[in-house]
Amino acid sequence: MRVQFDRFPGGRTKALTLSYDDGVTHDRRLVDILNQYGVRGTFHLNSGSFGNPGYITREEVKALYTGHEVSAHSVTHPFLELIPKERIVMEIMEDRRSLEQIVGYPVRGMSYPFGTYNQSVVDTLPALGIRYARTVNSHGTFAIPENPLLWNPTCHHKTMQQHVEAFLNPAEKQWAVRMELFYVWGHSYEFENDNNWEDIEIFCRSISGNDMIWYATNMEIIDYLDALKQLQFSVDESLVRNPSAQPVWVSVDGQAVKIEGGDIRILATN
Repeated sequence: MRVQFDRFPGGRTKALTLSYDDGVTHDRRLVDILNQYGVRGTFHLNSGSFGNPGYITREEVKALYTGHEVSAHSVTHPFLELIPKERIVMEIMEDRRSLEQIVGYPVRGMSYPFGTYNQSVVDTLPALGIRYARTVNSHGTFAIPENPLLWNPTCHHKTMQQHVEAFLNPAEKQWAVRMELFYVWGHSYEFENDNNWEDIEIFCRSISGNDMIWYATNMEIIDYLDALKQLQFSVDESLVRNPSAQPVWVSVDGQAVKIEGGDIRILATN
């Protein structure tokens, strides 16, 4: 018997997530397009900008982003590596507090304002309740993040279509299959500035409705990966316990197996 950790929810081997920053009014059109095609993502918001010219209002946040994730981006969008540590704490905690009061769930992720940070900023985040933080350092692959606090995306949306064929085509059969994560980031105002709203529609149309793909938010992906890593196996891998609250999937001799939250599952009998 061979167990592989290669499955997303539903036994899928691929996941797609999008990530957009700042909370500008163009998010309204972007969310409408994503909803039309069943594509999901995360929106990193500066709560200090609500109601300013070009930005969404506080009152519309909860309804607008229903079905997606609201995440932190700081209150005032500073260069975090250039400000005192107590100011970093204020920027993140007050942004979390404001957003949580609106959406009604804990905000546990963020993206770095301007995409900049230093090690001191990164080291501060866990104490502020931040589980992941997205960078702007695209790697062009479908890799799972090694360090969620330095979560590098696949690409900016300007090059997203270039990766669709490679993502959708089944990988050549190999000894071990890896889960593949396609992560696109950007700013919705760029579609307006570049007059290319059709690009996101073409992308969503080409990649939506695929049974192989889990369409997820940033936090859902991290929570799932965390739950997968918590699985507890017997020495011979015939038994597995899932101590988390959510179900996870693994492959057993190439077949997807679901392990319910809190369950002990027999994978093989001697």
